[in-house]
Formats: sequence, structure tokens, C-alpha cells
Amino acid sequence: MDLFSLGDNTGGGRLLADRMRPQSLDEYIGQEHIVGPGKLLRRAIEADQVSSILLYGPPGCGKTTLAHIISHHTQGEFVRLNAVEASVKDVREVIDRAQSNKALYGTKTILFLDVLCTKSISI
Repeated sequence: MDLFSLGDNTGGGRLLADRMRPQSLDEYIGQEHIVGPGKLLRRAIEADQVSSILLYGPPGCGKTTLAHIISHHTQGEFVRLNAVEASVKDVREVIDRAQSNKALYGTKTILFLDVLCTKSISI
């Protein structure tokens, strides 16, 4: 198996970017001012005390990767919705399932609502 092959047992047909995504804070590169050793967000993640967070920034700065790392570290269910495609009903279903999972199994759910913000310029 090589890094670029698809459809095998280890890659599972996932995109290269997903297969190469860092899995821990130690593998995460950048954003040292918030997730570096001893920083507030890193301490909250390591203590499993992240309750709500808003990640903002341009595409490619690591928002999704950081959300995945938080989910892996807290053993929470990770649900990703695209805000453009998801309806209010979709969000409510995730919330209902999260409340049920919390009550029945004590598990957390991390909802990553991916919002693409673009600036429009009027001339």
C-alpha cells in the first residue's frame, strides 16, 4: 500500500488530506498561540473540559483538523455538517441524538458546523 492508493483496508477510499490529517495535538502544526504547550485551549482539551468553541479563520488554517483532534481526545462523537447544505431539521436531529447519547451512554457529541464565509464587494 502506498500513500496515494485508494480503496484498500488502511485508506478506506478516504481522501489523501483526510488520511494525512494530524490525529493529536503533538502532530498539529501551527496555531501555537492557542494550542501550544501550556496554552489555555490545549489545557482544556487535555483536561476534557471543552464545552463549546467557535473556530474562525480562512480555509486551510486547521479548524476542521483541530475539531477532529478535540473529538478524538474527548472520545466524543464527531458530527460534521455543512451549513449551506444542512437544514435546521438536520441540526435538531444531531442535537436530539447528542442529548440521547449523553443520557444513555454518557458520551459527548461534537458538532462541527462548517460555515463558508465569503466577502462580497459592491462596486
